[in-house]
Amino acid sequence: MEPQLLHSVTDSVATVVIRHPAKRNAMTAAMWASLPPLLDALAADPDVRMLVLTGDGGTFCAGADISTLRGSPLEAQRLAVAAEESLAAFPKPTLAAVRGHCVGGGAQLAAACDLRFAEEGARFGVTPAKLGIVYPASATRRLVSLVGPATAKYLLFSGELIDTGRALRTGLVDEVLPEGELDARIAEFTRILASRSQLTQAAAKEFADGRADRDAHWSERARESGDTAEGVAAFLERRPPRFTWSVSTSGRSGSAT
Repeated sequence: MEPQLLHSVTDSVATVVIRHPAKRNAMTAAMWASLPPLLDALAADPDVRMLVLTGDGGTFCAGADISTLRGSPLEAQRLAVAAEESLAAFPKPTLAAVRGHCVGGGAQLAAACDLRFAEEGARFGVTPAKLGIVYPASATRRLVSLVGPATAKYLLFSGELIDTGRALRTGLVDEVLPEGELDARIAEFTRILASRSQLTQAAAKEFADGRADRDAHWSERARESGDTAEGVAAFLERRPPRFTWSVSTSGRSGSAT
């Protein structure tokens, strides 16, 4: 079966599936290269309110396909970093749904998502020390922001895998679900996120990611959108709110104004 990234959109949720069953969903150079344009298209789709990244079958992603490192390791890393940064910059909420191994480049992609839910039995590892690779600065900083410097050093220095219990304690994952319950929880949680204000989510994502020059931008968007008035009215009238502001129709949240 050809290695590829599959995608679908259902009930306002885009799902991107990493598929490379012969190598536990390891990412080839072509797969890394195809992720940024796919994310751009999904970000521009007004029917998409959030994105779920997952792996085909019982594995999230075993990392980069090592055979791709033989030719040009630096080029392979460049493609991986570009894909990671594109995922981190996706202007709508992103969630990694993790089963099985989430290792190397797979952990890099999961860390670039806003949230990570894992099924019990999943294993996480950051393994460049096993190959003599310098882990990218952007990926290292992102890992430190999630788990703190001590755990980041443990993972990077050793290349050892950790279980879901430790991943949850250190902040690498946000929720751990019993076997067989991950899909139902993802469906429930994505329905919740899809019902909330995209305006709130987009502004919160930028602020939480450290953007410090957009206070005035988001104050202006809040005044223009009408979402606050709608949210208050819906609360007082005891009905679901009908928020209208959209990232897709208002431009990418990171664009200049």
